[in-house]
This record gives sequence, C-alpha cells and structure tokens, in this order.
Amino acid sequence: MTVTVRDYIRTIVDFPHEGIMFRDVTTLFADARGFRMAIDQLLHPYAGVRIDKVVGLEARGFILGGALAHQLSTGFVPVRKKGKLPGTVISESYLLEYGEAVMEIHDDALKTGERVLIVDDLLATGGTAEAGITLCRRLGAEVIGCAFVIDLPDLGGRQRLEAMNMPVHALCAFEGD
Repeated sequence: MTVTVRDYIRTIVDFPHEGIMFRDVTTLFADARGFRMAIDQLLHPYAGVRIDKVVGLEARGFILGGALAHQLSTGFVPVRKKGKLPGTVISESYLLEYGEAVMEIHDDALKTGERVLIVDDLLATGGTAEAGITLCRRLGAEVIGCAFVIDLPDLGGRQRLEAMNMPVHALCAFEGD
C-alpha cells in the first residue's frame, strides 16, 4: 500500500466545536517523511516556474511557506491577523461564518510585478486565501497560484478562488467539514 500525505493527517472529532471534524496537520509536520512528502508535492506543479516570493497565511501557512521558500531559494512573506505585524501595513477584511476578520501584510513586503505563490494548510471557505490574494494584488504582485495540503470541497473555497481566476493546488481532500 502506498502512503500518501493524507495518511499523516489525523482527524479530531468535535474540535473546536461540536460537529466539527478538525483536520490536524501537526501529525504531518511532526513526521520527517510526511513533511518532506508534503513539501515536495506542494512544489511539484511549480517546477520550472518563476516564483519570487512565497506568501504564507497565518498560522500553519508559515510552516509550509518557510519550507517552500527555502526549497525555492526565495523570500517568505507572512500574511497575519490584524495587529500582529509591526510597521506599516495594508489590511483586507473578509467574512467568517459568524462575523468578520482582517488580514494584514507589510506595505513594502512585495514589489510590483513580483510573482508569488500563496500557501496554507487548509482550504475551507476560501476567505483567508481570498484576502491574501487581494492584499498581494494591491501591492502589485502577480499571484501565480494557491497551494494547500487539504481541500474541504464541500465548503466551496476552491470554487471561490477559481472564480478569481486563481489556480488551486491541493494535496488531498476530505468530504464534509
């Protein structure tokens, strides 16, 4: 039997709320073989593609993004929740299931024309990724795609990003939420 990235991801029932099936990537990150497999597979579609920066979405996107940037010998840029970055930032709000959240990026983190790859562990509704794409575009960067370990297709994030003409790469999918 072939081992896949999905095999390294555990599911925690009723976290953080009853009825939620939490897909926990910390078990993937903790396993050297699994983590290497994930990084290699996240990079595969971009072999030979110019990527100037990797943009990681808070928080697990930082872990993946740092490793991808290292492999690509390029810089890493964090997109963080409001109030977490020092210095001058630009902000983008997005809707949550109950309420609104705000993501921020340093106003000098990307240059006009830079080609960036956005990365995170999980694609659910796509709100965080959409905010990240918007922030990068506002700074003049070209977002060449979004890469995720997990897609939750029932929550519609892939369709939301593809409606923005954004290529989406995910290593595995879990039905339901």
